[in-house]
Amino acid sequence: MANEADVSAVEENIAKLSVETSSSPEKKLSSSGDRADVFEPHLSGFETRELYKLALNFYKEKEGKAVHLSYEDKLKLVAFTQQVSHGIYSPEKLPELGVLDVIGRDRKLAWQTLGDITKEQAMEGFIVLLDKLCPLFKTFVEAQKRDIEEKSRLKKEEELRKIEEEKRLKELEEEKKKEEEQRLKQETQRRQIQDALNQQTFYQFKSYAEQQYPGNPEQQGVLVRQLQEQHYHQYMQQLHRNQLVIKDKDIDKKESSVDTPNKEPEEDPLLANDLSATNDEDDSDETEDWPKIVPAEMWTYKGVDEFKETIRREEGDAVIKVSHGETVTVRVPTHEDGSCLFWEFATDGYDIGFGVYFEWSKPETTQVSVHISESEEDDEEEEDYETKEDLECGDNTGESKPEFKPSTIPISVIVPVLRRDSQEEVYAGSHQYPGQGVYLLKFDNTYSLWRSKTLYYRVYYTRPGVTEE
Repeated sequence: MANEADVSAVEENIAKLSVETSSSPEKKLSSSGDRADVFEPHLSGFETRELYKLALNFYKEKEGKAVHLSYEDKLKLVAFTQQVSHGIYSPEKLPELGVLDVIGRDRKLAWQTLGDITKEQAMEGFIVLLDKLCPLFKTFVEAQKRDIEEKSRLKKEEELRKIEEEKRLKELEEEKKKEEEQRLKQETQRRQIQDALNQQTFYQFKSYAEQQYPGNPEQQGVLVRQLQEQHYHQYMQQLHRNQLVIKDKDIDKKESSVDTPNKEPEEDPLLANDLSATNDEDDSDETEDWPKIVPAEMWTYKGVDEFKETIRREEGDAVIKVSHGETVTVRVPTHEDGSCLFWEFATDGYDIGFGVYFEWSKPETTQVSVHISESEEDDEEEEDYETKEDLECGDNTGESKPEFKPSTIPISVIVPVLRRDSQEEVYAGSHQYPGQGVYLLKFDNTYSLWRSKTLYYRVYYTRPGVTEE
């Protein structure tokens, strides 16, 4: 009898619960269908399904810990989850309940009271009820919103970074492509210039090589290639200097603001059709204005130590230290009583580059002078200054600076600059005067990165009809 009384009491309580649940404001909110009226502002910015998952996870993690709800509120929340998971209530969706399963009956009744609301409305009802019952849920949602916004910001930054990186790589690729095209263009121009120079000087260098290596075509070919390569580099250096002179003149014109409308513009050396027009290093013996130059005679002999001792004893000023990277040019004017120039030289320990040039200019003095420069290019630039001082006498102490005038004096190559083993033998040679001018004996140590060379040299001339053994 007691059991029947207990069952009657439970059924009465369930009836009361169903009435309260059916009249609850959450059901009305869930059935409204207007999400702008359902959610508070702090719940905006989420899809309903996404916000429902956040609310459900929050409830499962915090219930019984940070969140403490009444029995009736728990039944309502569970009913909403059942409606979301299984849809509208039907007896087939639940297992048969036991007589004493009071909680199961309560949950079934709470689910029944939701009626035919949709899954979307059930999610909204769960979210609104949890937000109303638990103030901590608001803080949780705001934290999640900030996290999502931060992830979105980072994602956008990453996308922008990728776009910028792709743009940078594309620009870099285009720049490399342009550089490669420019390099190929310059290489083509270089080959065209070199081929033209080689064609122009081939027979002259071939004649010189045959004199140096008679009966040895292989060595002749090697020497011709060396001379052509050296001639090309000298031409390009001269071309570069001419461009700098033109550029400096243009700057001076702009600074002085001098109006010269009738002056013809200077021709760009790169556009000149005659490749030998700007090359002061080219031989001038093919020009009709100058006499034909006979080849120089060169030989070597033993006795390096005796020769150096003689130079030290008799001509102390003819011992010169040529530092690494330097070129020494000995200027020897032709003598009015002479007809032939002779030279001899040797070095301590290591070889040195040597060549002979002839400058077609009337000598203003008969004294031998020495020029020292850090490179052959600097040495040639020094020749662009007019000065009457003897360079062996030290620095010019006068107040006036030598006037700069671009050199237009033709220069012929008598002996090209090549490395000579002058530490093993004394190198000597002679050359018949082609006319009035200045011989330039160049001792080149620019190829040495750290070694200095000590040079011993002697130059003299002979009168007509006198021979030197």
